[in-house]
Amino acid sequence: MSRRLRIAMLTHSTNPRGGVVHAMHLSEGLTDIGHEVVLHAPDARDRGFFRKPRCQTVCFSVDPAASDMTGMVEQRISDYVQYFQSPAARDFDMFHAHDGISGNALATLKERGLIPAFVRTVHHIDTFSDPKLMQLQDRSIDRADRFFSVSEMWQATLRTNRGISSVVVGNGVDTQRFAPTWNGEQAELHDRLGLHSGPVFLSIGGIESRKNTLGILDAFRQLRAVEPLAQLVIAGGVSLLDHRDYQEEFQSHLRALRSDAAAVHVIGAVADGDMPNLYRLADALVFPSLKEGFGLVVLEAMASGVPTIVPSIAPFTGYLSSDDAIWCDPHHSASIAEAMALSLLPQIRDRVIARGLEVAGRFSWRRVAEAHLPTYATLKEAANA
Repeated sequence: MSRRLRIAMLTHSTNPRGGVVHAMHLSEGLTDIGHEVVLHAPDARDRGFFRKPRCQTVCFSVDPAASDMTGMVEQRISDYVQYFQSPAARDFDMFHAHDGISGNALATLKERGLIPAFVRTVHHIDTFSDPKLMQLQDRSIDRADRFFSVSEMWQATLRTNRGISSVVVGNGVDTQRFAPTWNGEQAELHDRLGLHSGPVFLSIGGIESRKNTLGILDAFRQLRAVEPLAQLVIAGGVSLLDHRDYQEEFQSHLRALRSDAAAVHVIGAVADGDMPNLYRLADALVFPSLKEGFGLVVLEAMASGVPTIVPSIAPFTGYLSSDDAIWCDPHHSASIAEAMALSLLPQIRDRVIARGLEVAGRFSWRRVAEAHLPTYATLKEAANA
């Protein structure tokens, strides 16, 4: 694409969730190849994004969210629409939404004739008990003009269930930042987290049903029978969705572990500067997720030289071969536990670490950014026709 575009990139949060991280890296990648990108998000805390990106940002101040999920989503949609009421705020060639909140806001702006069109990346599609939330999710997708998906699985889902054609752009990883570079910083973080000697298994994504955290916990309980010094670190979990019921169930299961519960470290959100070292101090990433758009943390772990345990389901089967990772059945905790034990065997570790580094080397954010340009160009041409 020869002409420099001015692109409004919209995401739902300033926190480091997968879709937000993808949108930020995409914005940086597009900036690096010569386009002007402004990454937007509502910001109730007035703290900005979890890290300072290499692109322009607008974190516009909003009131604290409503207590119920549907009310929160509707409020944030309204916040976005209100922000873009100003003509100066809409001075862009392209509007790109990454979630249901920003997608609905752009759909409203389009209906009001304030923007000509917008593109939507579908990272994954959720199932909500509230019909209103399902309706809003559908609207955020169906009203878009062009579509991207992050995996072949979601491309097929959009095509089969909605008749929507999308371009697979995948994900990327910064192999300069996430790399098997060892120094004293890992030891400092190890001590700060209160870890002791023994294998460290890392779970990222917080305590959520979709992340299969209960399955991980039960697998860890089984593993401790043969690896009594094993430790489990559960990081992340800054989600806008309500996971309280699942988290209460997790705490009940954790208490039932009795003395083994002390080996489980629920550390919550991690400072962005600590993330590379958090991977490096882990003996394996445990990621038996039940539903993912792509699984961005898999690439980050692989680039860090960490054996990765993944579920034998799509989308993982779409971009990983049988030798790239340690596979498990995510619906059976015994299978997860076996994969955790296998990750400690030297001959298996050596293989999957080497293969993981090769995989990570194939996924650059520049490639992801360039994959968007043909679709941007066709939408721009259509808007000018």
